[in-house]
Amino acid sequence: MKGSLIIVGFFVLGALCGVYHLIPYDFTQSKLSFYALCALMFSVGVSVGNDPQTLRNFRSLNPRLIFLPVMTILGTLAGCAVVSLFLSHRSVTDCMAVGAGFGYYSLSSIFITEYKGPELGTIALLSNITREIITLLFAPLLVRWFGNLAPISAGGATTMDTTLPIITRYSGQSFVVVSIFHGFVVDFSVPFLVTLFCSI
Repeated sequence: MKGSLIIVGFFVLGALCGVYHLIPYDFTQSKLSFYALCALMFSVGVSVGNDPQTLRNFRSLNPRLIFLPVMTILGTLAGCAVVSLFLSHRSVTDCMAVGAGFGYYSLSSIFITEYKGPELGTIALLSNITREIITLLFAPLLVRWFGNLAPISAGGATTMDTTLPIITRYSGQSFVVVSIFHGFVVDFSVPFLVTLFCSI
């Protein structure tokens, strides 16, 4: 929760700096966001390759749980398609591109800003931060109302890092590997799906 609030705080600070021109630099004409994106992708690769234990843990999974990240992805995209029916000023592909961030706000918002502009990129950032915060705050209720897998699905790509402690606390220690596997698969899908929907 604290980490999410820090991210939101930096976003607000950045927005204020942009509105009041406190930083004498034109980000719209630079390739800075592209280089930041490359650095993020490199960091993701290093974090995955640096933890062989995670890959070994995947082998102990119940085969049926392989479908959990698939259903999270399909459910999120279906929900975004339905929401687009109520947003006449946004296309279904725009809404699905925002949803395809699955809580991975740093990566998806940069991709969407590159392809669709800063307005939709900002919407993606706020949408995906909100997904993470909802998971952190409502994990106990999600477990009580919908079962132990509910906060994992709600957390999207964040379930192998920021929301893992809260999921472990309320879903149980036995769901740690499931949560990491889910986060890994959904996380891996983000750049491909966001790029796909932004390109259509």
